[in-house]
Amino acid sequence: MEKYARLRQRVATELPAVSMAEAPTASDGELALAHDPAYISAVANGELPAVAMREIGFPWSPEMVERSRRSAGATVAAARVALGLHGGPNANPAGLAANMAGGTHHASANKGGGFCVFNDAAVAARLMQVEWARRHGCQRPALRVTVIDLDVHQGNGTASIFRDDASVFTLSMHGQHNFPFRKEASDLDVNLPDGCKDAEYLQALEHALDEMERRFQPGLVIYLAGADPFVGDRLGRLSLSFDGLEARDRRVFDWAWQRRVPLAMAMAGGYGVDIDETVQVQMNTYRVALAYWEKWQGLTA
Repeated sequence: MEKYARLRQRVATELPAVSMAEAPTASDGELALAHDPAYISAVANGELPAVAMREIGFPWSPEMVERSRRSAGATVAAARVALGLHGGPNANPAGLAANMAGGTHHASANKGGGFCVFNDAAVAARLMQVEWARRHGCQRPALRVTVIDLDVHQGNGTASIFRDDASVFTLSMHGQHNFPFRKEASDLDVNLPDGCKDAEYLQALEHALDEMERRFQPGLVIYLAGADPFVGDRLGRLSLSFDGLEARDRRVFDWAWQRRVPLAMAMAGGYGVDIDETVQVQMNTYRVALAYWEKWQGLTA
């Protein structure tokens, strides 16, 4: 948990151009766009069975519920800013915005798992589709969303939520032999071998982006920029370097920028033996993100 505070402190100190705001709380109605209302109620009231809490991985408390709501709310807020849905009808899209936590991709519609309670990417995708339709009506096509999940663990919860939803495309690149051991089928899954290094990973990413584009054209990208493919991660089993992960991020941001597709980012997993290395991976992501945010601002200057 300490990585979040360290990341926030470093961003504030080293990247003063990044504007930070308190994460809003996702309401029951917003969460219900992706989750079963009975599950939301059980989480909120501390009524989940013990076996369900063990699958999530930490104990229930009011603070856990609040944090989980805000983790989802922050990705919603980032998506609103990226799309320009945060202000009045004439608000310009920022093009790129981020949640400093989030990436809770193991939460499915009616259960949590792997330290994930509510699925922030799923909630944000569904809510942005509603708000986009409300803002633009029939004047613009319905919003299509791609979730690019580059956490080292497969986004099984996201895949299950959007299994029958043709308006959302799920791409997950992950360790083949890593958690979860029973995976759900994403629209595009890329299974990576243990020990995968920079060159192999980046080649796989290039092929995945090409295949995704062949099959789907989004109006919003939600990017899970996991730090856990790093070679020094306790749970990752891959072997990417700082440079390899920075190149990964640059490629995703550039893919969205070249097509002028707004992007909302969540930081997802990171479990370094040395926590400072995890935070450094995430800081590198933020530096690249800031450079692409500045490109977007040039469009409306």
